[in-house]
Amino acid sequence: MGAVLALDQLLESRQVWRGRPQATPPATAPHPTGHPALDARLPGGGWPPAALSEVLLAAPGHGELALVWPTLARLSQQQQTIVLIAPPYLPHAPGWAGAGLALNQVQVVRAAPRDALWAAEQCLRSAACAAVLCWPQQADDRALRRLQVAAETGQCLGFAFRDLRQARNASPAPLRLQLEHSQVRVLKCRGGMAPAQPLPLALAH
Repeated sequence: MGAVLALDQLLESRQVWRGRPQATPPATAPHPTGHPALDARLPGGGWPPAALSEVLLAAPGHGELALVWPTLARLSQQQQTIVLIAPPYLPHAPGWAGAGLALNQVQVVRAAPRDALWAAEQCLRSAACAAVLCWPQQADDRALRRLQVAAETGQCLGFAFRDLRQARNASPAPLRLQLEHSQVRVLKCRGGMAPAQPLPLALAH
């Protein structure tokens, strides 16, 4: 049986590799929405980082892009990639440019409804995108949870725009907003209480 040596003696004799202490990575800060009144009501002051945010609305094209454009503009100007998965309408390039987005950083993925969720998950997980927008037509709790996990894995902002009628169903998204008549209601927000009253916002359609 070998001799028993104290650990401090081994370290002093340089017979054991001490290694370097691993610094704890700083928590990623939320992304400001670009709407100060909304930021004031959200925990941390913006979109939750590396997470899926769900926006419920009556129909596509009812203000959801104006809601996220300030954040997307900032990310694209930082040369970060924005991906749209199967948008319901072809993006109007002059409108996006007018909102301040660098169009060379905006990618559009065309996919059939059955493939759109898979494409969104892959883009969220890839760590190559700063933000991924999707309009899932059929997504149950399990599908949304996969998108949330993918956003965490890829450290990506995920936005899922869904039908307003889904408000009665539970969702794993850390942040859930209802957008209707230029008002935003916070239905759910991780790390804080959802405000009781809707918030009027000036959104350009």
